Amino acid sequence: MGELVALYDDAGIPCGTADRARVRAENLRHAATAVVVRNGAGDVYVHRRTGTKDLYPGRYDFCAGGVLLAGEDPAESARRELAEELGVTGVELVPLGFADYADSRTRMREFRFACTYDGPVTWQPDEVAWGAWVTPARLLEMLDELPFMPDSVAGFGAWLDDLRRGAT
Repeated sequence: MGELVALYDDAGIPCGTADRARVRAENLRHAATAVVVRNGAGDVYVHRRTGTKDLYPGRYDFCAGGVLLAGEDPAESARRELAEELGVTGVELVPLGFADYADSRTRMREFRFACTYDGPVTWQPDEVAWGAWVTPARLLEMLDELPFMPDSVAGFGAWLDDLRRGAT
């Protein structure tokens, strides 16, 4: 058996666990985390997922994150994912609430966070194929040019709108 993932019902309440492979195969509703990483200058860290990822391989993302494991707290999961994917540790996570997302490949409650980080970024080679700090303006251009993770774009829609208005 692989990783045990926390399942969530439509009300956002934990309701069991399932193996990650089963979650993907049956599109079971689960929980995940998404963290926008910005540096002190306000740039956003953008990365491209590897071609071996089980969901949306090769897509770009402006969030680090992943599925909540069984019994895991969302903030704990976000810290784990930041460390695993980007080597980011020791940051203060700012909670941004949650967003629900569903499509034909995945259904989730996504716990959203932001952090500021000015240290080195170290990719996990099984998860990240490329990454760079980009200005908010460049991120908005990239969103028009490249395939991004749909859950991040949907879940952070209001934040992206604020970027377009120059509010953040």
